[in-house]
Amino acid sequence: MALSRKTKIGFGICDVGGNLFFTVIAFQLASYLTDTVGLAAAYMGIAMMVGRIVDAVTDPMMGYISDGTRSRWGRRRPYLLFGSVPLFLAMALMFHKPAISSQQMLFLWVTVVFSLLSMAYTVVNIPYGALTPELTRDYHEQTVLNGYRMSFAVVGTLLGAGAALPIIGLASDEVSGYRLMGIVFGAIMMITALITFVTVKEPSQKLRTSAEARPAEAQQPAARRNLFSEYTSAFRNRPFLLILIPWALFITGVTIASGILRYYFKYVLTDPDGVTLALLFLLVFALIFIPVWVRISRRIGKKWAYIAGMTIFAAALLVIAYAGDAVPRGALYAVMAVAGMGFSTQYAMPYALIPDAVEWDYVHSGRRREGVYYGLWTLISKLGQALAGLVMGLTLHGSGYVANTAQEAASLGAIRALTGPIAAAFVLAGILVIRFYPITPRVYETMIAKAPDGMPGDTADATVS
Repeated sequence: MALSRKTKIGFGICDVGGNLFFTVIAFQLASYLTDTVGLAAAYMGIAMMVGRIVDAVTDPMMGYISDGTRSRWGRRRPYLLFGSVPLFLAMALMFHKPAISSQQMLFLWVTVVFSLLSMAYTVVNIPYGALTPELTRDYHEQTVLNGYRMSFAVVGTLLGAGAALPIIGLASDEVSGYRLMGIVFGAIMMITALITFVTVKEPSQKLRTSAEARPAEAQQPAARRNLFSEYTSAFRNRPFLLILIPWALFITGVTIASGILRYYFKYVLTDPDGVTLALLFLLVFALIFIPVWVRISRRIGKKWAYIAGMTIFAAALLVIAYAGDAVPRGALYAVMAVAGMGFSTQYAMPYALIPDAVEWDYVHSGRRREGVYYGLWTLISKLGQALAGLVMGLTLHGSGYVANTAQEAASLGAIRALTGPIAAAFVLAGILVIRFYPITPRVYETMIAKAPDGMPGDTADATVS
């Protein structure tokens, strides 16, 4: 039975805040730290890397904790309720410039606050993501559900990319503007999480699993199913690895490209305000093409749709990097639109692929541990973002980058390289790996037929309060 429209919309809206967070971190944080806070580029890169690695430790723990949670609100929803306020507070603090002059102390402050912000995001986002296979196990319905989610995700991305500079401009100075932006965006993140908590109910676990049907492995004593064994078991899931590794490579490339774009417009094109319109072209076309890619995936499969889109995106990055200043600005925006068409698959496809790998695990173990998989997914996302920040910061530092001045040829070359070939290389590497992903619609149907409780059929909208 198909999920109701209310459930799909209620589920999807949380990712307005989720992708607003991602967009602000990806597009705004690096330039804010170097050009407004005054942190050296190398320190910026290291701080972002250290903060992500420290935070990444909490991701698998959060997934494990949510898998074992039992409450009258379900396994996942309590964390949307209780994590939303800390997320708002941490977001506001991240964009509150401290009165610190020492580079070393500033580095420490940024690292700690960024870690706290990322951990607050983890508490909300991992249980939220793990709701997907809880709500439906139908192969195509998962794609539709995540199409709703990613449509809202693009709205969040549009807000982060298109509203950031106008909000900053409302204040009397840039420092106050960033402070206002942090408060406004933090409030949106909190409110959207609470809306999902109120509108989406988790299916009854009595309908989702049958203890009598579980194989012996699933009935091991709880003491033997510790955090370490849960995650080592997940790494033995070959289909999951074949989407996890490409995701890490894709997220690294995407984060490099998005983080360097403000530098590209500010220093290569000498048009710092133009980045807002460019991002809108990218993201509006990404939003428009989500349902297009969902339809295409029904014909050629999720994997090949993902490969096609990311290939388009990588090619567009190369054109932007080395021809963006040689063509009329309208042509550059057209290339940004093409990049958005391809980038759309980064929203639509990966979160439709994870549930397939979760079901693969269930067929072979008889146990449902969605939180483990979404915890690993977010961990790898953050490690990819950490690597991107480090690559970007050290590349800028090595080229002699100096904030808020006309850049030398070496710095301009580094900015172009980060925008194009360096970012594209990570994307293309991910494409090479994901080609081997094995789960097709036919494989999925055969797999579900072998599941311990079979296909749930009409339990998709069964709920408990």
